[in-house]
Amino acid sequence: MREWPRRLTWEDNMRRFASTLVIVLALGLSLPASPKAAELKMLSGFPLNFVLTEEIAKPFVATLQEESQGRIAIELSGPDAVPTFEQLEPVQAGVFEMLFTHPAYHSGTTGVGLAIDGIASDPSKRREAGVIDYLTKHYEALGVKLIAAPATGTKGFRYFLREPIAGSPGLEGRKVRGTVSYHPMIRALGGSPVNMPGGEIYTSLQKGVVDGAAWSLTGAVDFKWYEVAGYYAEPVFGQVGVMIFMNLDAWNALPAGDRAVVEAAAVELEQSSIARFDELAAAELKALQGFGMKETLFAPEDAKRLETLWEEGVWQVAIEKSGAEAEGLREIARKAGLTR
Repeated sequence: MREWPRRLTWEDNMRRFASTLVIVLALGLSLPASPKAAELKMLSGFPLNFVLTEEIAKPFVATLQEESQGRIAIELSGPDAVPTFEQLEPVQAGVFEMLFTHPAYHSGTTGVGLAIDGIASDPSKRREAGVIDYLTKHYEALGVKLIAAPATGTKGFRYFLREPIAGSPGLEGRKVRGTVSYHPMIRALGGSPVNMPGGEIYTSLQKGVVDGAAWSLTGAVDFKWYEVAGYYAEPVFGQVGVMIFMNLDAWNALPAGDRAVVEAAAVELEQSSIARFDELAAAELKALQGFGMKETLFAPEDAKRLETLWEEGVWQVAIEKSGAEAEGLREIARKAGLTR
């Protein structure tokens, strides 16, 4: 009769494992290691409790950690760590690996990114037309990788004013806060632009340093501007394109699988942000009305040209600062019907 081999017991298996481990250690070999987590530091150009950080940066961070199964961990810091207008340089240098911001905040370095606000907000068309590829190559030359460019709603901006609009041009004689993207539009409407970060607007409105502020359709409630400005202007105009960047060396150091996780999360963020921020903008307007803010209207002759003033103004700033590189982006967007 054939004799079958004895079935190995748990003790037999453990003895074999121990013997193998001894051989591995004796030969100076190593056992396979689990992938090392990428521990990254991200700057936000907005306070950590501000709506843009809460609704874009924080969910994006959470998605990356979940989809990478913990291999990507991100520590988020705000303007208290590095002032809003000074955040690109430490990310270029690798002191921080990631940045969530509006590209107008680093317009002293390049004006190409801010031109995104002059391009229609459809995320699929932007990618299909090559807009995102163009911006990616531009920023790579500056040492950073463009990760995502989510738009915050179908429409982007409005004016918040201490006093109602009276006649045309609607901002005649007023000092109005706005980053460089707004400056041509503010001047065309009779105002004088004042450049300052969002965190300084409340006090400036309160003290009369400015008579109004141009801002996105979300955020005024967080900043409590209803306490120091009595009016929100209609119609709204333009679109907001915030951006997430990563230090290029840090990006290249990520394993291919983790880069794929980041890219997939970026596309999903761009696809979902518009509808989400349309909902938030509607809720914000209702809240502002509840706090006592009143509507003030641009005169018809001003209202009908707000979109053109905004778009042309954005491209004017971008081209003045970055010349042919901005013009190249405009040509791509024009061919796709995404800008004038």
